[in-house]
Formats: sequence, structure tokens, C-alpha cells
Amino acid sequence: MKATFYGHATVALDLEGANVLFDPFITPNEQAKAIDIHTLQPDYILLSHGHVDHVADVAAIQKNSNATVIAIVETAAWVNRQGVSEDKIVGINFGGTIKTSFGTAKMVFALHTNATPDGQYGGVAAGYLLKSGDKKIYYAGDTALTLEMKLLADEQLDWAILPIGDHYTMGVDDAIKAAGFINCKHIIGIHYNTFPPIKIDEEEAKRKFADAGLHLHLLAIGESIRL
Repeated sequence: MKATFYGHATVALDLEGANVLFDPFITPNEQAKAIDIHTLQPDYILLSHGHVDHVADVAAIQKNSNATVIAIVETAAWVNRQGVSEDKIVGINFGGTIKTSFGTAKMVFALHTNATPDGQYGGVAAGYLLKSGDKKIYYAGDTALTLEMKLLADEQLDWAILPIGDHYTMGVDDAIKAAGFINCKHIIGIHYNTFPPIKIDEEEAKRKFADAGLHLHLLAIGESIRL
């Protein structure tokens, strides 16, 4: 299994039996201009919420790959309005777990706003707990630090994908607290350096995580890491 970073909050996971892509925002991201979205062939596209910097490429990638899109029900309805057929969309809600070809995906709480790019109500932002083979992976999406994360403490997570850019989401210090809440030592950072308000000092961030006994992995765009 491996994770590949495509910039901002876009991460692909090669799991047992399927490829999963989170929050595709590639073509509008100047930093990811070397990535050709037509080469991406996910089996599933998971959306944390409907903000444009998380859904910009969902319709194009779905059309090219025939992926199944999973999202909270109101954001799922927006995906349908983009021309994705209903039989390729799974709308779920908090606490819901669905069986997939890679294992299971459960929708968990995130603390963030949500609207679709056309200004419609998008439901509430969410995160996901994925189980595949012997791995458990938490994708937090856009979120502030929240006590609900403690509900994941006994899951024995192998990896967590957490936002660290501050301003719109939690920053480095809160992400370190979040890692403690969820009892996970291996963290992949997302949602940083894309725009001026979320620029961070990468070396300082790594040092702070290391001082807390944690491993922060900051991947270059297009870079993969074995899980």
C-alpha cells in the first residue's frame, strides 16, 4: 500500500483491491501543473466537503476513470448536478460505514464549513476512517482541532492525513494535539503552502512533530510513501 500526494489536500491511496483519491484539486493549482489528471484512475473518489479547492477536478476525473464518488449527501447531490450519474455516487452521513472493494469507509466528524462551488448548501464537512487489509487510515479533511477526534483513539490507526496550514484549518500545533487525540504517530501533512495564508515553515513543523515523538511526512507533489 502507498500514499501519493498531488498537492493541497489531494491524496491517492493504493489500498488492497482499489485506488482511492481524496479531494481532487489539481488543474487550478499552479503548484501541481506537472500532474496530468487524465493519468489518474481511481476506483473511488472521496470528498470531505464541497469547497472548490477540494472538488475542482471531481467531474473530469470521474468521467475519465468511471470512479464511484463518496460524499456527504448534500455534496453528493452537487456531484450529480455536475453530470455524474446517480449509480456512481454514494451519499452517506456521519457514522455511516460502507463496504468497498478495498475494505470499509466510515464518515467521521470534521469541524469546518461547507458549500458547493455554485453557492449551494453542501451539508457539513467530514473526514473518513478507512480500513483496508491490516491498515487503518484516517483522512481528516479540512478541520479544526475537535474533541470528537478522541473517538478514534482506540482504533489503533496506522496513518493519519491531517491539515497543518492554519488559517482555514488547524495549524501545526493543533495538529500535534490531534495526533495525540487519535493516538497516531505517523502523520501525512496536507492543506499547507498552496496559498499565502497557509504557508508554513516546513522544517519547524517537522521539528515540532519530532519533539512530540511524532513522524510528520511532508511529500513533494507527485511523491509517494509506502504505508
